[in-house]
Amino acid sequence: MIVVVLSGPESAGKSTLCAALAQRFNAPVVKEYVREFIEHQQRDTCYADISPIAQQQLQHELDARAQCPALLLLDTHLLSNKLWSEVLFNKSPAWIESTLLELPYDLIGLLSPEGLPWQADGQRCQPDLLERQQFHQALNAWLQTHQQPILHLTGSWQARYMQLESAISALLNNHTSTSSSSTTRPLL
Repeated sequence: MIVVVLSGPESAGKSTLCAALAQRFNAPVVKEYVREFIEHQQRDTCYADISPIAQQQLQHELDARAQCPALLLLDTHLLSNKLWSEVLFNKSPAWIESTLLELPYDLIGLLSPEGLPWQADGQRCQPDLLERQQFHQALNAWLQTHQQPILHLTGSWQARYMQLESAISALLNNHTSTSSSSTTRPLL
């Protein structure tokens, strides 16, 4: 199973790209749970909400992993929960980072805030490009520090899609050829 995460600030194209890639590769998508939470609660989040939101995001991811699809696409993951908590409340539950570090990811597409306009949707709160750039930098710093497999995505929506499509195709091809060669290898 190949697990690909799309990460980035608001309005960087994560959900749109996930939907297009899911269609292209016939892959399931784990959506960003906090959106569902806010729609259901009809209020802004508070610090007490962070753990339940992150736990639900994690559970959706684990449930999807348990199905063992060839490719699993994540519209976000626990890193977003961690960093949004830090941005909004200056702290984050410690379990989020430790759990995040236990989960393997094959590729994390880090989407730049440059190149796509910010779009208000009633939930987003960073219309200022500088704020989105700072969030992007925080994501990048964490991913670099923890030696995660990053693909930096910039440019138009189409350019981002093409970069991701190519990278995912290569991962799937490598995974298929590795799986094939390991099953045909004689036992010693």
